[in-house]
Amino acid sequence: MNLLRCTIIDRAGGVSFLTHGDAIPALVAACASNPRTSDELLERSDSLYHGLSDYVSAGLSVFDEHNTRGHYETIHRALTTLPRHKQPVFRIVDDLTREASLRPVKAGGVIFNLRAKRIVQIVNSYREIERSGRARVFDGERHTEKTFRYKLPQDWALVP
Repeated sequence: MNLLRCTIIDRAGGVSFLTHGDAIPALVAACASNPRTSDELLERSDSLYHGLSDYVSAGLSVFDEHNTRGHYETIHRALTTLPRHKQPVFRIVDDLTREASLRPVKAGGVIFNLRAKRIVQIVNSYREIERSGRARVFDGERHTEKTFRYKLPQDWALVP
């Protein structure tokens, strides 16, 4: 399966979620506009990979409803009992969630560190991220014939 863990780090903290590998070029393209927050990154990627922003937003709403400051039993249970490829969207709030945000799933894991302008490919067996590229637009149901191009500014680092 072409499922990856994506973690976005910004000044407010971090969020982690699972997505198809085809969403990665849209997220990288959105990085080229230098977003400051995870919301900005997801909103800017939405026209290229429709539905990802809503999926993460809805998942964070569920997370916020079931987990309150200092009471993270619900997410801890999910992260320790569910298979990695079935784990929910979550905020990084403690050591357990930080560790889980760094664990790749089937095709790998990618960290988008907006603060440091760095994209880290923990493991990526789906498709290597490059400084520039192109991909097909996903309309929420299928890939369209439309394509988009991206080029990361020089101040963004790709690791490795």
